[in-house]
Amino acid sequence: MVVGKRRCKRVRVSYLVETQCFASPCTGTEHHPSLKLRMAMQGNNNYRKQRMKNTLNINDEHLRELENEAIFVMREVAAQFENKVLLFSGGKDSIVLVYLARKAFWPAKIPFTLMHIDTGHNFEETLKFRDDLAKEFGADLIVRYVQDSIDKGRVTEEQGINASRNKAQSVTLLDAVDELRIDVAIGGGRRDEEKARAKERFFSHRNEFGQWDPKNQRPELWNIFNGRKHMGEHFRVFPISNWTELDVWQYILNENIKLPELYYTHRRKIFSRNGTYLAWAPFMQLKPNEEVFETDVRCRTIGDITCTGVTLSKADNLEDIIAEIAATRVTERGGRYDDKRSEAAMEDRKKEGYF
Repeated sequence: MVVGKRRCKRVRVSYLVETQCFASPCTGTEHHPSLKLRMAMQGNNNYRKQRMKNTLNINDEHLRELENEAIFVMREVAAQFENKVLLFSGGKDSIVLVYLARKAFWPAKIPFTLMHIDTGHNFEETLKFRDDLAKEFGADLIVRYVQDSIDKGRVTEEQGINASRNKAQSVTLLDAVDELRIDVAIGGGRRDEEKARAKERFFSHRNEFGQWDPKNQRPELWNIFNGRKHMGEHFRVFPISNWTELDVWQYILNENIKLPELYYTHRRKIFSRNGTYLAWAPFMQLKPNEEVFETDVRCRTIGDITCTGVTLSKADNLEDIIAEIAATRVTERGGRYDDKRSEAAMEDRKKEGYF
């Protein structure tokens, strides 16, 4: 048996891949017929991938810089804090964070516990993907439920046509931070998403009440992050702050990252409300003039069903999604119904402890 070795340089950490050759006499893997076929197929795949990148104008160097920055931030978190969680919603940004964390600390286990705040109104596809990914990565998963906060009287559930549990997540999250003595919660927020998030630093300080003060943030000159805090305070950290939506999708394509089917075109019952298409669910109330119909849609961003807008789309693969996003004039959160409550809806929620 002859063992051939080659180095994979797709990530900063070198992986050693071994291939076996059982042909005799054989001096290397390149002489084995099946391996020659696989190598030829890989060459064709690489050619098609490179041609596709040129068509979609994907800049690998730019993505590597963003990846290195995010990995650096994650390693800073691991070095400065003790009790760490990664806020995992099952959306594309938090999925990318998990993959980045694996790269940052490979071959060791991810040093962050995954935490999900379940509103009880989440997409079933998201919950299944959450559980499967945690199992695949061997990561610990903590789930806290908004319904428990409602039952305990910690939060009052909204009533009416536009009722949503999205804002109530803040109370459930802060209770979990206090109960588990969490020092830092890593999130997938990006500055291009919304003007309130554009104000936020990589290391975002929260006071003893879990509140954020946008006018009192710490400088981060030369990528020096100050994680010092008093008892009862904590930090939110956003490693992909400088990424755009297009960067995220191009990175997902480059790294072959799996996503929930919600992000691809699928058939779903929806209805239109105030210019936004919302997915229909049994617990949602309809106005007299609203009608439910079924069509092809996909999600650009995923959250609570009651506030997650869907997009009419035929994009059923990553290449089509990237082309669609590059051409659109509607922002990623333009379909989020919770952001339409007021001009400062996101900032108001973040000041109260929201993600």
